[in-house]
Amino acid sequence: MVVEVESFFGVYMLYCTNPKFKGRIYIGFTVNPERRIGQHNAGRHKGGAKRTSGRGPWEMILIIHGFPSDIAALRFEWAWQHPHSSRRLSHVGRRSRRESSLQFHWRVLSHMLQVAPWNRLPLTARWLRQEYRLEFEPGLQPPLHVPVVFGSVRAKKQQPPVPTEQERGEEGPGGRCHLCLDAVKAADRVSCFRPSCEMVAHLICLAKHFLKSEPSHLLPVEGKCPGCRHSMLWGNLIRHKTGCYGDLEEIASSATSRVSVHCVTGSRKLSYG
Repeated sequence: MVVEVESFFGVYMLYCTNPKFKGRIYIGFTVNPERRIGQHNAGRHKGGAKRTSGRGPWEMILIIHGFPSDIAALRFEWAWQHPHSSRRLSHVGRRSRRESSLQFHWRVLSHMLQVAPWNRLPLTARWLRQEYRLEFEPGLQPPLHVPVVFGSVRAKKQQPPVPTEQERGEEGPGGRCHLCLDAVKAADRVSCFRPSCEMVAHLICLAKHFLKSEPSHLLPVEGKCPGCRHSMLWGNLIRHKTGCYGDLEEIASSATSRVSVHCVTGSRKLSYG
């Protein structure tokens, strides 16, 4: 299954399979994973990076996505590339002689997902090639709102927002914010993903509602739906909004199988989205 995501901003890891350079790692940013891996393997003259040109083939084995903007993703990319220059990662030790490049970059990523601001973003850690998959160390598990999944992902062309009935001057249910009662434009709309709940709200209104218990923060992590009162992760609401349905937690009342994170005695299972 290929998950399609709108407004895609991702930071990926490439693994070199060329016997001469095997095991080398490259970290990069993309808005289109399928196109980007093709550029890397085609060479610099086709849009690939200088460091990967002529050293392929490369495989894209892991991608972190769910960033709110290209700037946020590019900052994450830079810190992952230069962990010892980032003040947020000053506690991360240098690569040991026993560590492969893949193991080292995975360890850096494990720490990155533990610290601000990245530990509050609705990110998804997606393994694209299962044979390279590594497990998080017991003390470096990512936050519960960051699912670890396996499967392909594709950037989906963003469609123009469909006007609500209120925006077209028509009356109808579901077009007003549950919190402020004003009309909701399609671009600002977020809704509960539970099939039995019809809650609709402005993104900003719902974020403020979730942050009532954490007023010192700017980005919520979880809260209760003001409609059905069920607890939900902010990241899952954003994934639902952008079309990343394959990464949502399984909802018992839903007819579709949408699995993301299973917490079993404190451990995580890889999920297929």
